[in-house]
Amino acid sequence: MLSEGCNFFCGALALTLVRRMRFLLFLLALLLATPSALYPQATTPTGNPLVGLWGTEQSFGPLVRGTLTIDARQAQWRAAIAGFEVSVERNGDRLNFSLPNGAGEFRGWLDATSNNINGHWIQPVGVVNNNRYATLVRLVAVNKSVWTGSVVPLDDHVSFYVSIKPQPSGSIAAIIINPEFNLFRRRSYDVTLNGSDVTFTNPKPPQDHFNGAYDKASDHLLLSLLDSYPPLPLSRRDRGDALGFYSRTPDIAKYTYTQPIAGDGWPTASLADVGISEKPIAALIEKILTADPTDNPVDIDSLLIARHGKLVVEEYFHGFDKERPHDMRSASKTLAPILAGIARDRGVNLSPDTPIYPLFPEDKPFPHWDARKSHVTLKALMTMTSGFACDDNDDASPGNEDNMQSQTAQPDWYKYTLDLPMAAEPDERHAVYCSADLNLVGGTVAHATHSWLPEVFERYLARPLQFGTYHMNLMPTGEAYMGGGFYLRPRDEIKLGQLYLSGGIWHATRIVSEDWVRESTAAYSTFDPQTNYDVPHEYGFGWHINRLQVGDLVFRAYSAGGNGGQIVIVIPDLDLVVGINGGSYGEFTKWYRWGLQLVPQYIIPALSQKDEHNR
Repeated sequence: MLSEGCNFFCGALALTLVRRMRFLLFLLALLLATPSALYPQATTPTGNPLVGLWGTEQSFGPLVRGTLTIDARQAQWRAAIAGFEVSVERNGDRLNFSLPNGAGEFRGWLDATSNNINGHWIQPVGVVNNNRYATLVRLVAVNKSVWTGSVVPLDDHVSFYVSIKPQPSGSIAAIIINPEFNLFRRRSYDVTLNGSDVTFTNPKPPQDHFNGAYDKASDHLLLSLLDSYPPLPLSRRDRGDALGFYSRTPDIAKYTYTQPIAGDGWPTASLADVGISEKPIAALIEKILTADPTDNPVDIDSLLIARHGKLVVEEYFHGFDKERPHDMRSASKTLAPILAGIARDRGVNLSPDTPIYPLFPEDKPFPHWDARKSHVTLKALMTMTSGFACDDNDDASPGNEDNMQSQTAQPDWYKYTLDLPMAAEPDERHAVYCSADLNLVGGTVAHATHSWLPEVFERYLARPLQFGTYHMNLMPTGEAYMGGGFYLRPRDEIKLGQLYLSGGIWHATRIVSEDWVRESTAAYSTFDPQTNYDVPHEYGFGWHINRLQVGDLVFRAYSAGGNGGQIVIVIPDLDLVVGINGGSYGEFTKWYRWGLQLVPQYIIPALSQKDEHNR
């Protein structure tokens, strides 16, 4: 599973023989095919033939997708999708089925009121998506006993762009851009060509190197860019066919503001309608559009701004658009306390003061029992003050997210967390960044409600907030992992900030109580400074709390934040929500500036204080 501290491939990818054979057959066909048809050619440069921009986009499935049909016209209900047809297991209104060889499974329920079937499609582990995901599926009745819907799994997709340039010394060097996961980040490679053999060597450290090949006849590269996977074919690229490399393709002469289109529950307005000056916003977007792709301080994939409850800015970059879900990383941690509040509001016996261990009686005994564990409450988990020996910034910490996810002795990550040694008293003011804490918040909701978390999320948050396609990453046990890694569309992601800014209401519908919103955004713990330009910041129930200074004014803001630049920032005094998604995974000092510096530098100064009548 992807983790905040992980370089994505935390070890060799476990590939099946079938996948290898399929790829090798594809590669053979590729090499035998007409090169000009497979690789639209940019102009081949004179001099060293490797100089230029190269790219590859690889999709590894999943193969099972498309129309899902559930047929109840016979005593034994049947499900059909992508050529498979299997029996459906029924238990009351619950419906489940699995495809052979783990190709996918469905978990859903029949809504007697609407006669629709709602559920989730669970896709298998992929090549680059190295864990399972649950994706919402809604099936509509086409007659009394037949339902159909569309399965849209998370694409198992990866792309690489290699920019090779001559150096003053006469050598050539390469920068490798991977938009999805930021592999090879901030590394420069010396490149040598010996016949058809190509070698990439990082001068610091030189043990970071890999080999490839150059085929002069077809003018393409074969490079080993994925651990334990056959070389990938790269063709020569230019501005017109390198979507993930450039901020926009094709290039535009100058940015022109346009009002977003209403939809997905979002009313829209122009910047002027809500008292925002266009010039500073345009300057920020121009900064994103004109950044050097090989050394990009603003590697931003989407920028959305809402004021007075209306979406007024919606811009996408690097091949993203409004329908493409983005990896939220740890910004999705904030969802766990939201679900806890919704459960409490609906009468579930759950509160910030609820002791955690009585909710997990089946996980006894705990070999590392400590009397302090009896004082670990839901609040301690939500504020990252559990006291567990769990520090994502310490590779040696037993509760470190990478250590928890890479070990195989205990597939139940709730039990793994509950059995961690204690490092401090719970519920102290000092917060320690621990993904396992927020994941365990999800566990308390699942155990207290006796429900599967994807179902709780869909019924009580995603559906009333009018979410489109989303993907929830799953633990080995099949339960949702709430420590990070959800994929949401940016339009839906920013709704979380608007929901809290509106006191728990979305379009006159109460989603979560105003009391819970107020409690969640209060400060309970404090993180040490994260960078040399940061100050200690506070933490609520899954919300980071900062002060943003603009001139002599200081604005209190709370935000959800995740690795790579996934940020939803709320500034109540300005009735403002800003949503940012980025691709700077593993570059904390870069993307952390976006919320702390870009928002005060460009967005807040654009706001007029004379538009209160528009509220």
